[in-house]
Amino acid sequence: MIGRGVLILSILFLFFSSELAFAVLSPKEQVKNTVDNVLNIIKDPKYKGKDKTQKRRSALRNEISKVFDFDEMSKRSLGIYWRERTPQEKKEFVELYKDLLERSYSGKIESYTDEKIIYYDEKVENNKYAEVKTKIITTDKKEIPIDYRLYFNGKEWKVYDVVIEGVSLVSNYRSQFNKIIRNHSYQELVKRMKTKQQEELLREK
Repeated sequence: MIGRGVLILSILFLFFSSELAFAVLSPKEQVKNTVDNVLNIIKDPKYKGKDKTQKRRSALRNEISKVFDFDEMSKRSLGIYWRERTPQEKKEFVELYKDLLERSYSGKIESYTDEKIIYYDEKVENNKYAEVKTKIITTDKKEIPIDYRLYFNGKEWKVYDVVIEGVSLVSNYRSQFNKIIRNHSYQELVKRMKTKQQEELLREK
């Protein structure tokens, strides 16, 4: 009886494991679902207009946060200075950086509404890292490449960088952050990020 019970449990385990494996979206599917949902928000009449900016941005942030790993992006963007931060400083920085990235990404994607998006390549390395290449075809036939870099966290694929027209968001911010920290201090960087955040909030009102 014990042997039979173990066998049944083993079969059930394999069944549910395979079901979970099939449930995991590929990097391309993960990105496409998020981008499609983001564009649906932008195209939705209830989010259109300057007076709807805050409502639209809130909906976009909610969708983006499902696939973007802001902790990992923060760590990569601070580079060598991440290890020097206290737990509280890391928490504060992640929130500020999350806000900065969401505004940057939303600002870029909001300018594309009726264009065609092509998902033309997906590269996976060691089942751990992936890059999904996309491009937006504008109405005047201009191609705007937006590539997503992801890693697998054991359950799903998460974005840790976005390359817009050849420029990596993480690398670009790391260069800016490191320069400010070297020339001034980490505290000065946080101060400037908070100032920028307040300016953007006022602009949205």
